[in-house]
Amino acid sequence: MRARKTVVIGVTVAALLGVAGTAVAENAGASPSHKPAATAGKHGTNKLCKRAPKMEQRIEKKLKRLEGSGKGSIAKLERRADAAKAAGESAVAKYLEDQLAFRKSLVPTLQQREKDLAGVRSACA
Repeated sequence: MRARKTVVIGVTVAALLGVAGTAVAENAGASPSHKPAATAGKHGTNKLCKRAPKMEQRIEKKLKRLEGSGKGSIAKLERRADAAKAAGESAVAKYLEDQLAFRKSLVPTLQQREKDLAGVRSACA
């Protein structure tokens, strides 16, 4: 009974794959119905120029938060990691230090994005 069921499933799968394979082969030779867009908007320049001011605001806001002393800042996270070390909570301290290393790595990345975005904005003008 079980062997018969396995054979029936195998034959059904093989038949479906055969039908799907011929359909793919037939469509492969057909020319695409979608034509590429004109070269003027090919790279999304207009959309990028439109979004540039808001992206710049977001980057500035993130940098300000990271470099500040309040919620989400590097300084506050350093204080938390130091407090965890002083309390002898090594697992928590390690977690906070890893998070701190990540936040510190964000600063140069965001600064580079800010420079790149300035170049984009000059190209939009």
